[in-house]
This record gives sequence, C-alpha cells and structure tokens, in this order.
Amino acid sequence: MRFQLIDVAKESFPVTRLCQVLEVSQSGYFAWRSRPASCRQREDLVLLAHIGSAFTLSNGTYGSPRMTRELQDEELQVGRRRTARLMRENGLKARQKRRFKRTTDSHHGFLIAPNLLEQDFSAERPNQKWNADISYVWTGEGWLYLAVILDLFARRVVGWAVSDRLRKALAIRRPGEGLIHHADRGSQYCSIKYQAELRKHGIRISMSGKGNCYDNSVVETFFKTLKSELVWRTVFQTRAEAKAAIGRYIDGFYNPVRRHSTLDYVSPVQFEKLAG
Repeated sequence: MRFQLIDVAKESFPVTRLCQVLEVSQSGYFAWRSRPASCRQREDLVLLAHIGSAFTLSNGTYGSPRMTRELQDEELQVGRRRTARLMRENGLKARQKRRFKRTTDSHHGFLIAPNLLEQDFSAERPNQKWNADISYVWTGEGWLYLAVILDLFARRVVGWAVSDRLRKALAIRRPGEGLIHHADRGSQYCSIKYQAELRKHGIRISMSGKGNCYDNSVVETFFKTLKSELVWRTVFQTRAEAKAAIGRYIDGFYNPVRRHSTLDYVSPVQFEKLAG
C-alpha cells in the first residue's frame, strides 16, 4: 500500500523523497511499478475509492464499523478487518470523542416529577418516549444555548432550537396522549410554564433521579457526538453561524444519513422507514 501512496503522490512530490518518508526503497517501488497489480490489489483500490468518498461525506467521523456497513450497503463484499486495514494504511482515522461536561442547573424551587423512564431507553414506536436536554456552544459572540429533544425509538432529533424547541417538536411530530417526556432536573424543565405545555398535550412528565448521570444518557450521548463531530472541530465567529452549522448537521446529516450503532448501523430516518 505504501507503493500505491507513492504512485498517487508522485505528481506533487519527488519519488526519492516519498520513498524516504515512507521508509521504502526506490528499487522496490520501481519493481512494484513493473509488476501488474494483483486481483486483491485492484479490489483494494476500488474499496479505497469508496472509503475515501464516504469518509469525506461523514466529515471524517466514520470509523471501521460504520464504514464497513456503508460499503456493504453499496453491495461491496468486504469485512471489518479489511476496511480497518485500508483506513489505517491510508491515515483515515475517525476523530475521538472528548470528555463531556454537564451543564444542568438543578438548584431551584420547582417541583420535581417522578422518573417514569427508569433507564429503559427502548421504545416500540415513534412518539412513545422523548428525551430532552440542553447544552452550550461557544462562539465569538459568547455562549449559544442549544436544546434538543430525541425520540428514543430511532434516536431521532425531533426538535432542536436555540430557544423554545418544545413547540417545534410538538408541531412536527403531533404525538398522541401518553407520550413520556423525560429530562433532567434542570430549571427549564421544572418550570411551571414548560410543564403546563406538556400537560396540555397529554404528555407524561418524567425526570432523572438526583445526581444520576445515567438517567439521561441517550441525549447526553447525542451531545457528545455533536460536539466531537462538529463543535470541537469548528471555530464559530457568531451565534448565527453556529446555529446554521448545527442545523446542517442535525437535519442534513445526523437524522437522514449518519449510521447509528444502536440501530444496526442505519440512520434514524432509515430506521423509522424500515419499521413502517
């Protein structure tokens, strides 16, 4: 594979220098050039072209498990080991997630709802269980407040905004009575106005246990993904710029395209479609 890299880069850099950097001999490279590529090597080149395209479209976020499923769905015969090898040899490494800091403000005098979810994040259909949380994104103009609501059935973001996202989610999804809305004990979710809006639509209110970080883990995992795949890789000069980028990520990539490990590596939108 090193010789193939040299062959691709030789138009821009001297072969001598490329051989030194990759620690191979020039004679070995020219001997490789004189031999016809094996069937396996030709297949690797085809796979590598697909891998490079998918890696770019994922903004450099796909590791070998998601990449393997991407290739298999394109009807290419490949296993995870081969995909991992090709990615490793060509320097295609998904960005690792950083440690995530919680931002919940639970020091308030509002009433606390019981925990109806009890860490059961499974759902049999859409609009059965929603999970809500807030986070903050730094911009050149200061912090941007971001709130999201996930439908636990397909881990789909059904509402997001930098202000009131509850009404947006209700308008888009139009859930029936009995939906569980689960959040942490933050003052935003405990407020009288917010809870009144939920009750008006027949929604059951659920809140995490005190100091239990696992009760809200699904939506917190989403924020970790958002920040590692977008926020920590970008410098936002304005709040408007951050909002536009977040919108493109959620509505243009995360919901319709990004392969979710919990959903057998299909996207949230695809999962809902497959479920009928």
